[in-house]
Amino acid sequence: MNFMEKLTNAIRKNKSLLCVGLDPDPELMPDKVSVFEFNRAIIDATADLVCAYKPNLAFYEALGNEGLEALKRTVDYIPADIPVIGDAKRGDIGNTGERYATALFDDLKFDAVTISPYMGRDSVEPFLTRPGKGVFLLALTSNPGSADFQRVRVAGRPLYEHVVKLSGTWASGIGYVVGATHPGELKRVRALAPRAPLLIPGVGSQGGDLEAAVRAGVTAFGDLAVINASRSILYASSGRDFARSARTEAKRMQDAMERVRAAL
Repeated sequence: MNFMEKLTNAIRKNKSLLCVGLDPDPELMPDKVSVFEFNRAIIDATADLVCAYKPNLAFYEALGNEGLEALKRTVDYIPADIPVIGDAKRGDIGNTGERYATALFDDLKFDAVTISPYMGRDSVEPFLTRPGKGVFLLALTSNPGSADFQRVRVAGRPLYEHVVKLSGTWASGIGYVVGATHPGELKRVRALAPRAPLLIPGVGSQGGDLEAAVRAGVTAFGDLAVINASRSILYASSGRDFARSARTEAKRMQDAMERVRAAL
């Protein structure tokens, strides 16, 4: 089953657009709980509520070999019918790009990855040649600094629109990262890429509007908006009840999104 099939099936089966970002921060996690134990508890509590999980590699790389081992165990533990998006934001040319693709898809076994497209097509190409794998290109990210480059107008269009339009000619099935903090632009990207999966960070702790993200991000069929929340779910409680609290918050978000989808 390829990434798009797995994602579509998970959205349908779990009635969910929710992606949980597995970003373990030892400073926020309960004492004496390892990274893998923490992730396992979150997965056990939320696996029936999500359409995907998204580990951000920075949180694991910062812990050295122990963190990377925890990441591998986490990916192996996630149910096989739920896609795993590796939030790596890689992008380089030639043999370097090939090695990144090998590490992310073959060693870490991600179903899809996030890629920076700003070095051009040849920096993305190694990730597009993997059968069945997914690629999300950074288009308009949720951070305030995204305006520094991504909104700069080139030939009458903001740069992020050029990214979407040009990359859409490279291969079918390319997805895009667009922050929930930019609902108007999110709607524009959806119009430019009507059947692309959109990875939408920025709800919850970053302040993006959940309902607006659903309305702007879904396709005409009400799917393929992968709305990510990390801290607001993972750290809903800092106590030993963290997994139960995470489920409560994930369920709240899932229900809110389904109410919007039902009204579309």
